Amino acid sequence: MGIDVEVRELAESLGADFYGVADLAPAREAIVAQGGELVADYPRSISVGVGLMHSLVDLLPRHAEDPLVGMSYRHHGYDVINLRLDQLAARLASAVQGMGHRVLPIPASQTVDKERVCAVFSHKMAAHLAGLGWIGKNCALITPEVGPRVRWATLLTDAPLAVTGTAMEERCGSCRECVDACPPQAFTGEPFRAEEAREVRFDVHACSRYQGEMKEKVGSTVCGMCLYSCPHGQL
Repeated sequence: MGIDVEVRELAESLGADFYGVADLAPAREAIVAQGGELVADYPRSISVGVGLMHSLVDLLPRHAEDPLVGMSYRHHGYDVINLRLDQLAARLASAVQGMGHRVLPIPASQTVDKERVCAVFSHKMAAHLAGLGWIGKNCALITPEVGPRVRWATLLTDAPLAVTGTAMEERCGSCRECVDACPPQAFTGEPFRAEEAREVRFDVHACSRYQGEMKEKVGSTVCGMCLYSCPHGQL
């Protein structure tokens, strides 16, 4: 069994619903700008994704009125899945290291820069480069299978894995469902362009303020309307 088959089958056996490998060379400048040379030192990424439960996402229009909606989504759609992803990534990283390669797992959810509100590495960028979806107007990774209803983790590695695809062209077209559904109107509706800053498309501080308001009102930092409203994820 070759390394590509072995790593993919292990990831799937550990619970990954989505799996992809990307060549990170085209994005090196952006990777350095976000996380520095530490993360930019790895030539490839392994993306693993776990799909969200539709029953939870479909309750999100009631997030501002029913505390149980926010509590349920925050627990099962965020905390539990993030833990699953981190455990999956840790076990997969140990296996890849055991094959003689360097590997660095990136946490499923970890803000390292509070001013920019970002992690050390972009999971959606890696998944995008691996051919698993496109970056939508809601700044999420939109998969053809379930839209943005997926959470991700990434492993950076020098393992000689075959790249699984190339960056997918966006399929949002003229759709503005996520833009119009956003309570704080944090999205501009501009399509993703790799050379442009996130601020062109998304006011992350407006989003954070709104989630803070929800924390005060219903007890959970929850919204998720950009996930719920995407037609690509709706059954």
